[in-house]
Amino acid sequence: MGGMAFLFPGQGSQKPGMGKDLVARYPYLRARYFDAADEILGRPLSRMCFEGDAEELNRTENTQPAVFVVSMAILDVLRAAGLEPDAVAGHSLGEYSALVCAGALDFPAALRLVDRRGTLMSQVNAANPGAMAALIGVPADRVGAICAEARLHTGEVVEPANFNEPEQTVVSGTERGVDHAMRLGRDAGARVVRLRVGAPFHCSLMSQVAERFAADLEAAPFTDPDLPVIANVTAAPLSTARAARQALVRQIASPVRWSETMRLLVDDGCRTFVEVGPGRALSGFAMKIAPDVPVHSTGQARRVDKLLEHFEMASVTPI
Repeated sequence: MGGMAFLFPGQGSQKPGMGKDLVARYPYLRARYFDAADEILGRPLSRMCFEGDAEELNRTENTQPAVFVVSMAILDVLRAAGLEPDAVAGHSLGEYSALVCAGALDFPAALRLVDRRGTLMSQVNAANPGAMAALIGVPADRVGAICAEARLHTGEVVEPANFNEPEQTVVSGTERGVDHAMRLGRDAGARVVRLRVGAPFHCSLMSQVAERFAADLEAAPFTDPDLPVIANVTAAPLSTARAARQALVRQIASPVRWSETMRLLVDDGCRTFVEVGPGRALSGFAMKIAPDVPVHSTGQARRVDKLLEHFEMASVTPI
């Protein structure tokens, strides 16, 4: 695949004020991405990014398009400076950003899909509230056994949702099911962190969303990607528009196989990771999974400038 992979973050990377310093540094981004998103969605997404409080920004229907738009603005700066990836991957929501980077979707179409996805997911949680929690310090197979024991004891849904690192797995399900898995995880010696999320993502509770969202994906104008895109559900490259649609449908109610994705990239020759979007979560995962591979984050304008300086790229001239 080559030496550099762009990694695109998902929900959980949002932060009030994100993108504001980037637009101050590169003013042309406001019209191209943030004003355009406001017009496409018919609501002030840019204000939520720049000025909204955490409660507003953390609502799933707002978080998903907001993280996507900030990621696209950062990608624009990197590409304008001449930095291009050899392969791409995105964590959950970030898979849409990866597909845009690879030429499989354009910005407006992807934004509409992301917005629809966030709305459908938030509706599920309103009707059937759920939860997610990270179990840290125990291997993934042990987390799978913990979920099985919790299901047997409670009769509730709780399943592995994100295989983020070899010893960090996120579980997802009903409140009662996740609470029981958290207790079992502590008993097994795990550090347990309940996540502040808007819905029980990547588990069977999302099956109805996948069914409803399939029609939106089928209608969207996908093309075959120009770069390898590593899919969440298979940890293998996508090569066709049809495969991309199918992967995005399955992704909603299936685990994110991120640790395997990163290992594949390394095994296929990746020697530099660049996290393209807000936050530094994927950078942290990369340092645990592949500590010998340099990783760069870009969530702030100063980090973008530092990255371009590192690669001796010409800084983008603000317009």
